[in-house]
Order: sequence, then structure tokens, then C-alpha cells
Amino acid sequence: MQTAMNMIAMNVGNSRTQLGRFVDGSFTDIVTLGNNDLPGIIDQVVTWWPYLPDAPDGAAKAVLMASVNDTVATRLGSTLSDQLSEAPYRLGKDLPVPIPQDLAPETITGVDRLLNATAAWKTVEQACVVIDAGTCITVDFIDGTGTFHGGAIAPGARMQLDSMHRETDALPEIEFTKPSDGPFGRSTTQAMLHGVYHGIRGMTRQLVELYASTYGAYPKVIATGGDAECIFSDEELIEQIVPDLTLQGIAESARQVLAADEEAGEL
Repeated sequence: MQTAMNMIAMNVGNSRTQLGRFVDGSFTDIVTLGNNDLPGIIDQVVTWWPYLPDAPDGAAKAVLMASVNDTVATRLGSTLSDQLSEAPYRLGKDLPVPIPQDLAPETITGVDRLLNATAAWKTVEQACVVIDAGTCITVDFIDGTGTFHGGAIAPGARMQLDSMHRETDALPEIEFTKPSDGPFGRSTTQAMLHGVYHGIRGMTRQLVELYASTYGAYPKVIATGGDAECIFSDEELIEQIVPDLTLQGIAESARQVLAADEEAGEL
């Protein structure tokens, strides 16, 4: 049964795009570039494409794209179609994300959250929480049957810092980094960093405890996203930090769709 393809997976976020080359069941290369460098993103895909082999069972190679930024994704898709003579497949549009969902009717959930949940469930196969620390912070719950229940969305670290600068007269524009050791921010910059950093950690802990109390068991907690390492590297609540979780979700979704197609063809 055909259950894998060689691919270039693209996760187009609000500010960054992560690209991975997936060959023979695993990612061999992963690169992250800013969305302000669209030529660099396109050049990386075009460079990888000729060296991406067809799968041993004859499955064609492909470019698979997931996006929460339609403007950037549309531009990338159009240019790559011209450059490769091969249109990228969009997860959530051309291909489904095959994870059960228990959500309010008519809810439209970001494809990155569903892909993260798909990859997390595949990894642990038990109730889990996925924390994605990027432009926004999402804290999502997947139950013990692999069903996605949604969760919470909050501003990410840089969004919080930018908002404080823009909405006040005195607070400076600063880059997000881990604050200095010790409980006290002894400068304005350090006070802002402490507020954002510890606020995110406290919020996520509170939500995980709420989910565990509601579910009746403590879930595994997995973190991903560009700021995950900075915020959660020493947080005992987090059991794994998986930087390429969304890319893994793309590969797993493709595997499940291919397997389902093969099974339907055999019936």
C-alpha cells in the first residue's frame, strides 16, 4: 500500500515560512525564512525540486503547502506553479487534514492548528496539548481518541511588545528575548520582557491545568513555534519541543490521504 510520497512541505505563517524536504519517510532538510524574503523562499524550493526523487513505489513527488497567510501563499503558489510547472497542493483546500474535530458548527480553524494536532497525536497517541508559540499563542487540546477540541488563542510575544510600544507614549520598541534572571525587571525593557515572558508561561500552565481538570487526566504537552525554545526550554510542564511539528503534520496528513485513497481503490 502506498503510504508516503517524497515532497517539499511548506508552512506559511504570518511572518515566517518553514520549508522541509521530505524523502523516504523523514525530513532531510528544514529551513525557515521571513515572509519578506519571498525570492529566497522560492529559490529554496526551486533548488530542492530537481533533487527530490519519486518514491520507490512510483508515487509522484509534490509540493505541499499549509498557510495561515493567504496573501503570501497565493503569491508563492502562483510563482512556484510557473517555476516548477507543478502547482503546490494546499492543505485544507486541495487536501484535507484528516483529524476528527469537536467544534462549534461553522467554525473555521487555522490549518496549522489542525496539522499540529495531527502530528502530536501521531507522536504520542494519547491525550495531549499543543502549544504553538509564534505570532499568536495557541493552546489546543486533543483527547485520547485523537479528536481535536480547539483551545485558546492569544497574542504572541512580539505582538504584545509591539502593542505596548504603539499604544503608549513612553514604552520603547524592543525585540523579544528571554528576560534577565531574577524576579524583578529593573529597567523598562526588562519589565516589559518579564511581563510578556512570564505572562505566556503562566497562561499556558493555567490552560493546561484547566484542560486536565475538565478531561479528568493530565495530557502530554508539546510545544512548537518560533518562540517555543526561548519561552519553554526550562519549563517542566513541556515534555517535548518540536520545531517542525507543522511540517510533520503535513507529511502525516499526506500519508493518511494516500492510504485512504489506496484502500478505496482496493474495495
